[in-house]
Order: sequence, then structure tokens, then C-alpha cells
Amino acid sequence: MVTTTHSRAMARTDELMGLFAREGYQRLEPPVLQPVDVFLELLGEDLRRRLFLTQDAAGSELCLRPDYTIPVSRAYLASPAAGSAASLSYHGPVFRQRAGEIGEIAQAGIENFGRTDREAADAEVLALAMEAAGLFGLAVPVVRLGDMGLLAAVLDALRLAPATRRRVLRAITQGEPVDAPKTAANGNGNDDHAGLLAAIAGQDAKAARAFVEDVLAIAGISKVGGRTAGEIAERFLARAEAKAGELSVEAHATLARFLAVEGDPDSAAAALRALARDAGLAIDAAIDTFEARTGFMAARGIDVARLAFAANFARNLDYYTGFIFELHDPARPEEKPIVGGGRYDKLLSQLGAAEVIPAVGCSIWIERINGAAS
Repeated sequence: MVTTTHSRAMARTDELMGLFAREGYQRLEPPVLQPVDVFLELLGEDLRRRLFLTQDAAGSELCLRPDYTIPVSRAYLASPAAGSAASLSYHGPVFRQRAGEIGEIAQAGIENFGRTDREAADAEVLALAMEAAGLFGLAVPVVRLGDMGLLAAVLDALRLAPATRRRVLRAITQGEPVDAPKTAANGNGNDDHAGLLAAIAGQDAKAARAFVEDVLAIAGISKVGGRTAGEIAERFLARAEAKAGELSVEAHATLARFLAVEGDPDSAAAALRALARDAGLAIDAAIDTFEARTGFMAARGIDVARLAFAANFARNLDYYTGFIFELHDPARPEEKPIVGGGRYDKLLSQLGAAEVIPAVGCSIWIERINGAAS
């Protein structure tokens, strides 16, 4: 029985790689040992903690590859094809520390580099992921979609301070609630000196301090409660910096409405158009991209009415910049995905490319998809 099950799994995997080959994806097998610093810089917090670390003879830190996307991207950049269109596939082990489970995990997938028809490439990767699931007996997987590009466009339109943007983005990608704005109603919104705080917000620290000291001097104040004018200025500066990092009530409400958008892609696009109109958000270009992608999905034969988009959906890797997706076993939709992927246009630049190279791909968790199909 074990032999039969193993043979069936091997046959499915062979069919999978055959599918990728027929679609023009060339097989690549990057080295198992990879420089650890690349992964420490680019992976999400969850994966950073699960690396298998080692050293080479010279003492340089290495790790067993925890995923394929970064190693395949590095191999592509080192190849003559770098900068041009290339379709690559892979199949082999990745290594992640897992409590109570073996750390070697079989993974297969595809990476698509250099295509400027981004929406068509996104649709191709999703279509191939769904066809791959069908090879393993999952003809109707649960498909969840998100869009980090849309999220970035909304955060840009809200004109958040850099620190606030980072905090909000981190909360969303980690599945945590975005902090509510601090207001007098919840006991945190002392608006005393609001005019002064607004006047120094965003200024150079030295200039802001000098401004506050000048205001105090004009008022004839040299000390308050034993504090000098300079110390008072420092306190005002600290309050202004803290206030600049807060979400306004309006921005929080707009963001909450955006994150609540969900449904099939067509319904989601209509809701996003309404949000952009009502809140005055300049996100039309991002919505145009979203709708164009949906059109290419339909052209690929995907029933878009069955796709589940959620604006608050994010994957646990830091390098995604656009379209993201997961496929789940319909019998166990709450469990980990059997396929996951998306667009990561900035990754190649972070790995040393001189300019942005479009990239999109997906990974298939062989043990999960075999388990779902058995």
C-alpha cells in the first residue's frame, strides 16, 4: 500500500513537471546551500525564525534554502537571460524548522521573470496553479486572492507618515487589527496646544526646537514647573512626532472600509470604485490593473465568480508587491494552503538588479496537495 501510494504521488509530480515543461517553463535546481544574509533581509519574521543555519569552511554563514523563489531569482540574475523574459520551474526540498515535524519539505513551482504584460502573466500563473491542483484530484480548489499593489495605492493616497505606514502595513500583513486613532473620546486625545503641534509637525528637529523656544520667549516664559524653555521645547517636539504617527479618524475609517472589501473580483472592483469616489482616493490606476487582471483570468477559462478576493488578505512573506493568491483544499479550507504565490516586482532589485524586473510565481506544497488528494 505504501509503495502504491508513493508511486501514485511520484506519477502526479511527474505530470506536474510535464505540465510546466509543456507551458515553456525550464527546469532549474539552485544550490541547497544559500547565503543567509539574503534571507534575513528579505523573508518575513515567521520564516526568519525557522532557518537551518550552517557555515562554510571559511566561516561564512549559510542556510539550507527555506524557499525556492529567492534562490531561483538569484540564479536568473546570474544567467545570460537576466533582464529578459524567462519562465523557470523547480521541484525539490526546502528546509524549515517545524515543531514535531521533519524539516525537509518537498516543493514544486514556477517563476516568471521579465514579462511586461503583468496582468496576463498573473493570470497565467494562477491558471497553471489551478490546473496543477486538478492533476492531484482537486478540480475545484478554494481560491483566495489579494492585492498588495492595491493596498500600497490606498496607503499612498492616505498620505500616511512613513512610520505610520510601516506600522499599518505590518499589522495587516501579520493579520493584526490596525490601531484606532487616539481621540478625546477614548481618553488619549488631549488637543491642548494643537496649533503649536501642527506648526512643528514634520519640521527638522533643530528648527522645530528653535521655533518653540522663540514662541516661549515671545510669551516671556523662561521656565514652567522647573523646566527650562529648551526642555519644554523637547517635550513639544516629542508630542508632535508622536501625533504625526497617528492615524486620523478619517484615514482610519477609510482604511477600515477598504480592508472590509471582499467577494468575487467583479464585485470587489465595484466596491473599490465606490470607495475611491466617496473618499476621494486617487487609486483608479490600481483598480484598472485589478480589473485588467480579472479580464485575463476570464480569458484563461477561470470562473472568476468562484474566486474569493479580500482586501485584508496578505501572505507571510515580505517581498510581495502586487497580486497574491492561495489555493486551499475545499474539504479543509481553514488549513494551510496547498499552493501559494503572487507578484514580487521589487525582489530582483533587492537582489542586485540595476532596474525593476517584473516577476510572478507560485509554490506547490507537495505533501499537502498529496494529502488533500488522497
